[in-house]
Amino acid sequence: MKILVVDDHPLILEALQHVLQQLDGEVEVLAAQCAQSGRELVAENADASLLLLDLQLPGAVGMSLLTELRQSFPTVPVVVLSGSDRREDVLQAIDLGAMGFIPKSASNRVMLQALRLILSGGVYLPPEVFTSRDLTAPGTPQQRERSTSAVRPRDFGLTERQSQVFALVLQGKSNKVICRELGLAEGTVKIHVAAILRALNVNSRTQAVIEASRLGLQLDGVLPNRHPSNTRH
Repeated sequence: MKILVVDDHPLILEALQHVLQQLDGEVEVLAAQCAQSGRELVAENADASLLLLDLQLPGAVGMSLLTELRQSFPTVPVVVLSGSDRREDVLQAIDLGAMGFIPKSASNRVMLQALRLILSGGVYLPPEVFTSRDLTAPGTPQQRERSTSAVRPRDFGLTERQSQVFALVLQGKSNKVICRELGLAEGTVKIHVAAILRALNVNSRTQAVIEASRLGLQLDGVLPNRHPSNTRH
């Protein structure tokens, strides 16, 4: 396993090394400490399993580097590692395609759990995100009841294809990328995304990601091993 870390704080890098070694004793951790060296690091290691990215870096402003890396290297999963835990920052990062947002104030145990979740295909959000009712739709009583245990897409009436689309949405993939991954027409993907939003009782992709995380929705194993390039259904 290869994990990239872009952070300019030496103590954070040292702490992450310890956490990541607990994640996998044979993990290869490569680090950069500014935006430009981060770009070069990702370009040279586009096969990385994960990229941990700080938002406050020399040579970058706000979410600009996250946006750039998601566009240039869409196959590299990005997790924001930030000193901020503001809900607005969390939502914006997820909206830009991050697979998780881990505050630097999180304990090593929480950080380890979050990384394991993300590497298994899930999305990690800090619990504080779920305390504001206006950030995500309240959901149906059945959804709230199921939130105490892991649920599956079929519990919401999602078809196998819709589940595959949703798995890629959770990875921050755009509709165009989902079209290529699953061999679907763009109009078909839009229909599936709309159905997913209705099933989760939310109004946007970002809210859908938050709701999936809140409910513990399990999407592992829904994606086919090979995606046909000429299927249209």
